[in-house]
Amino acid sequence: MKRIILASASSARSRLLSASGIAHSTLVSGVDEAAHVASLGPSPLPTTVALSLSQAKAQAVAQLMDASDQRRTYVVGCDSLLELDGQIFGKPADLEEAARRWQAMRGRTGTLHTGHTVIDIQGQVWVHDVASTAVNFGTPDDDEVLNYLATGESLNVAGGFTLDALSAPFIDSIVGDPSNVIGLSLPLLRRLMRELGVRWTDLWTQASV
Repeated sequence: MKRIILASASSARSRLLSASGIAHSTLVSGVDEAAHVASLGPSPLPTTVALSLSQAKAQAVAQLMDASDQRRTYVVGCDSLLELDGQIFGKPADLEEAARRWQAMRGRTGTLHTGHTVIDIQGQVWVHDVASTAVNFGTPDDDEVLNYLATGESLNVAGGFTLDALSAPFIDSIVGDPSNVIGLSLPLLRRLMRELGVRWTDLWTQASV
């Protein structure tokens, strides 16, 4: 018996796993993201930040697991951020920041990076990587942006936008994996699980977690 623990509060990530046939449970890591990023030193690369945060989240949850449990347990940690003009953008702190973000993004191309870390609790081994997807933003007018911001959705997602919800019509196109923009790269996660000796389709047989 195998179980998957998603170290994330993201409902979008959880929906991705469920829709792809992966039964799982969720456990929020409690990692202080701002403090962790500060510990990385001045001007870390966006991919370094995303990967390091995914590792910290997976480790925090892994420490809560019982290694003697008979079920093979895999903890999945993820962190997403948007890179635009070399700057790193996570979740907007408030609506004013979200508004400035959309003013900067309209008609531009950014890159959504998601760090992934998977820890095999019983095997005491982990694998990790980053998936990156180019996002070509549309040009919603000021009223459309203000109406979108009024929904509050932008405050809960990396970069202040979604590909699978209210702001989807404001995204003209992407280059790369769409699930990565939603919050978790399913192709990358499949490859990481395979590195740990687990076939993705075998996880479809897991009826409970």
